[in-house]
Amino acid sequence: MPRTRPSIGDKELALLRHLAAHENASVGEVAAAFGESSGLARSTVLTMMERLRAKGYLRRRRSDGVYRYSTATAPGDAVRNAVGQFVEKTLSGSVSPFVAWLAERGEVSDEELDELKALVAQLQTRQES
Repeated sequence: MPRTRPSIGDKELALLRHLAAHENASVGEVAAAFGESSGLARSTVLTMMERLRAKGYLRRRRSDGVYRYSTATAPGDAVRNAVGQFVEKTLSGSVSPFVAWLAERGEVSDEELDELKALVAQLQTRQES
């Protein structure tokens, strides 16, 4: 079984998305741009960034005496990891309950439906191999 990174919370994912759009940012820059609009203190932003770095989602390098942070993985990878952990832990590895929820919800765009059809076709091709 492939090793997965630790899961992340909603705020951490939002921070990761911010850093993906603003690579090589300092804690101060992230605190000003992301933290203030989210109601987070600089110390909280620093804690979140260091937690994400410890989990392998961010990396940092020292430049002119300041640490600069960048993403070590795309936010989409973090989402896929979180979904995978949800399916394994909560749904005991079965995606059927999730698909049933999706069908009942009925709020799927044409674009999302096309993407789902393509994924099902990909799964069918894999099973036939």
